[in-house]
Amino acid sequence: MQIGPHLLRNNVFVAPMAGVTDRPFRQLCKELGAGYAVSEMAASNPRLWATEKSSRRTDHTGEMEPKAVQIAGADPKDLADCARFNVERGAQIIDINMGCPVKKVCNAWCGSALLQDEELVKRIVDAVVGAVDVPVTLKFRTGWDRENKNALKIARIAEDAGIAMLTLHGRTRADGYKGDAEYDTIAAVKKSVSIPVVANGDITSPEKAKFVLDYTGADAVMVGRAAQGRPWIFREIDHYLRTGKHLPAPYVDEVRALMDEHLRAHYAFYGDYLGVRTARKHIGWYVRDLEGGEEFRQRMNLLVSTEEQLIAVDQFFESQWRYGERLQYRLAEELQAA
Repeated sequence: MQIGPHLLRNNVFVAPMAGVTDRPFRQLCKELGAGYAVSEMAASNPRLWATEKSSRRTDHTGEMEPKAVQIAGADPKDLADCARFNVERGAQIIDINMGCPVKKVCNAWCGSALLQDEELVKRIVDAVVGAVDVPVTLKFRTGWDRENKNALKIARIAEDAGIAMLTLHGRTRADGYKGDAEYDTIAAVKKSVSIPVVANGDITSPEKAKFVLDYTGADAVMVGRAAQGRPWIFREIDHYLRTGKHLPAPYVDEVRALMDEHLRAHYAFYGDYLGVRTARKHIGWYVRDLEGGEEFRQRMNLLVSTEEQLIAVDQFFESQWRYGERLQYRLAEELQAA
């Protein structure tokens, strides 16, 4: 799998997720087998570029290459300027967001709202591709709603403009994240263009990844919500695609060490005060399918210091040893059913 000059080690990617795929999380996913990761979306409005939030979102210091920044906006000139700004700061790939379904984004005519205006889409991709000398990619949805699916037209516009890769989420903007993603549109897009196509939407397991690749003919899969609290899903999918065999669940001690690494990197990135509070969601995702996870999450959310949080997480994973040397997912549900 290749994007411009960048040869990737596999075709299992991390989806950009606002408030989730910060630098510590992206780096951890890459260490655990992800072949590629894109930053959270950065606003194209130049007044926001110097804000602390925007600066964090585009911070790739020490991150495994290639370094990709996703940009969002509705004005072709602003997006082109934003692309140049981020390339000057070290971005090696620029990704344009036309997939976000969130209301506050779409109400500003950004994200997947842009799919309603194909002429504006053309002006945007032309402007951004022409502004930088690095590969530009596009992430989008199948259409505005199920009656107005125009992914094939958008894909052709993008390819004609020189977009290097397409990532297509198998839902419309109106679908949000409800229902099941569909893959027929992704398969049709793949057949209609000659550039790489990445399938996104409901990639939750190694089996599902293989099914989607086989069904759509896509060049890669992009994993989003399924990676929250389970960043090792990338090595699990990659191993299954290469061998047809499953990796066992990770060792408790490995996850214990990974959690410590992730939290310390998270605190260093955000500072102690904000770090403790923004780490809570990550911790909750890590423990949600483990015995005692919900009770622990509620107690942990009351802790206000990094040291308390580190100790509590360490003790929780120490407690998982009673169920075996490897993590026992869904054990809570199985015990309840028994």
